[in-house]
Amino acid sequence: MESLFIVLILLSVVVLIVGLTKPQAIKLKSRKDVALVSGGAILFFFICVAVATPNTSTQPTPVVTTSNPSTVVSTSTAVVQTPVIVKNSAVVKTQVVQPTQTEVQTQASAPVQTPVVTPSPSPIVPAEYKSALSQATTYANTMYLSKQGVYDQLVSEYGGKFSAASAQYAIDNVKADWNANALAQAKTYQDTMNLSPAAVRDQLVSEYGGKFTATEADYAIQHLND
Repeated sequence: MESLFIVLILLSVVVLIVGLTKPQAIKLKSRKDVALVSGGAILFFFICVAVATPNTSTQPTPVVTTSNPSTVVSTSTAVVQTPVIVKNSAVVKTQVVQPTQTEVQTQASAPVQTPVVTPSPSPIVPAEYKSALSQATTYANTMYLSKQGVYDQLVSEYGGKFSAASAQYAIDNVKADWNANALAQAKTYQDTMNLSPAAVRDQLVSEYGGKFTATEADYAIQHLND
């Protein structure tokens, strides 16, 4: 139908041209009549062509979808998305779990617990041990005895008569300066017995005398005249 109207329009144009040249050829009186008739026919046929032509403006734009769901070609936007190539046809998704705001606030407000260190109970010291330590302190700091002299005095049957264990506990825990005790006895030997330094040293280390160690006796002799 559309083609027919186009042909009629062409014929009307031809008639218009011929009529304007020779109006008598198409049996009309003047060129004005030719223009009115032929122009009206051309306009009419143009309207018929417009009505007969289907309206394509409302047709939806075709969308071409490939086999890959990630590749879409749209003619309306002319945007082509690059297809994603997945190797081995395996996609591993890692889900990251974010803590909620409540969990973050709970962790931030949770008090830090300080570990409680419970001290181990002190061992129970027998009364005999305490008495031996008390006597050892007296022998060491008032009588200026050596460590061996204090021990012998504690276990002596003429002295403290303590057991060997009690005496050893006292010796291990007594606070005394054995070098100072050796020096104090050395000054006593020198001032009261008028002994020479060598004799004083011998008296300090003698098992019948001070019973000090050689190092303690040497310290006393070095500071004898201070």
